Amino acid sequence: MFLRPLRPPRTSPWRSLSRSRLVDMPLRAKITHPGFQAQAASTMSDIHAEFKEQPGDDPDDVQFNTLYGVRTIQLNRPKKYNALNGSMIRKIIPRLKEYQKSALASIIVIGGAGPKAFCAGGDVSQLAKDIVENGETGQTTSKSYFGLEYKLDHLIATYPKPYVAYLDGITMGGGVGLSVHAPIRIATENTNFAMPETGIGFFPDVGGSFFLPRLEGFLGTYLALTSESLKGVQALFAGVATHYIDSSVLSNLTARLAELVFKDYDTLHTRLRIIDRTIEEFNTGLPHNESPQLAGNLRLAIDYCFRYDTVEKIISALEKERDSAQAPPQIKEWATRTLAKLGEKSPTSLKVTLRQMRLGARWNTAETFNREYHIAAKFMRHPDFVNGVSARLIHKPATKAKWQPDTLEGVTNDHVENFFKIDEGEDSLNLLTQGLDYDRYPFERDLGLPREEHVEQLVKARARGREDIINAMVEAKEGKIGVREKVEEILGRRTGMNGEGNVVWKS
Repeated sequence: MFLRPLRPPRTSPWRSLSRSRLVDMPLRAKITHPGFQAQAASTMSDIHAEFKEQPGDDPDDVQFNTLYGVRTIQLNRPKKYNALNGSMIRKIIPRLKEYQKSALASIIVIGGAGPKAFCAGGDVSQLAKDIVENGETGQTTSKSYFGLEYKLDHLIATYPKPYVAYLDGITMGGGVGLSVHAPIRIATENTNFAMPETGIGFFPDVGGSFFLPRLEGFLGTYLALTSESLKGVQALFAGVATHYIDSSVLSNLTARLAELVFKDYDTLHTRLRIIDRTIEEFNTGLPHNESPQLAGNLRLAIDYCFRYDTVEKIISALEKERDSAQAPPQIKEWATRTLAKLGEKSPTSLKVTLRQMRLGARWNTAETFNREYHIAAKFMRHPDFVNGVSARLIHKPATKAKWQPDTLEGVTNDHVENFFKIDEGEDSLNLLTQGLDYDRYPFERDLGLPREEHVEQLVKARARGREDIINAMVEAKEGKIGVREKVEEILGRRTGMNGEGNVVWKS
């Protein structure tokens, strides 16, 4: 996915740049320049032993390159859809810490090798196999993996330099953790975003407790429980991505980012705004006739059904939509499909995930990853994880998982609450960044599409016509792609007109 792949057959958005402009720097490369040697030695001395290379680590599963001030991270397991494992994490964390200290590193860009995936998730198949073969030792090993992964995700969420993620291809599970907490997240026509964990007896981790409840309305709860995917520009409209461009211009974008020069006193906010405007230079327009899909009556139905705090009430609301004589045919069909999807999920995962969505709305980033670390450990000891991963990912062809228990009634409230209880003597996650945590993403208002609350504020500020509001938003966002379509959808769903022709917000 980057400028020049180390192995020619692999495609890369960096392929169009000449080698004279690129310095290939794999992690294991021998750097002979004394200045680089001293810097590398100083940086690596600060890295905990848990991030050092271990026997069996693939030396080429992540590739690192330098292009002027840009530092690129390319996940390089295309045959495995760039599934994230411990070997990759042990490479990425030291590099991010090194880049953080380097005055020469201005922008970090992450992407995936090959044409199919950014990162299809964590390598949970290996974790499940380890648990089956080694019992409690395998559970401990799996818990350690999640600890490593969440430390990396938290480092990204609190990174003090511009971090740009190319969501070009499948972006699920662990790949979401590497991207969704970035201030700049670029979707392409190839993006396929989902959190499929409830289908494998797990929960939407990697910071899902934080970002999903903070999506608009109850979209996050819907995506978390159903594993519904967002493809292409829909990731932008839903707020998962901050930008949308065609994948064919990613290499040119990377080269353009490398031309940017920041002033020493520029704040992170200023640098991100410069990058934001630079990305818009590569605006190729929205896909033909593609408007927000989770919109209108469907969005109203999602917010209505998934607002409840129990899975049973959500299912009851969906059944009412399915059976309602007044519901539009497309909503009845959606409710039927959604009920079928929920019926395939682990009952334990569904109930734990819904509770996670409600509690996570109040957690900051540090508490999010600490809590998820303990929840993940509990799932490693629960039979649904091994059963779900084995049935859906290991068995060929995939089979139906045997959940324990296999009904919602069998999952008691005490059972659910136990997942959120931190047992006495349990270790906590020693996060790599301190003092930079937050309760809301700090740059969401400036970098993404307008949210409902932004449109509401504008509507209530003074009397305006519909087109005036749309134009004001487009102007405020400097013509950003997708703004008009997003604002039109919000106005159509949440507003009406008064007798004077002005827009009024529906309570």
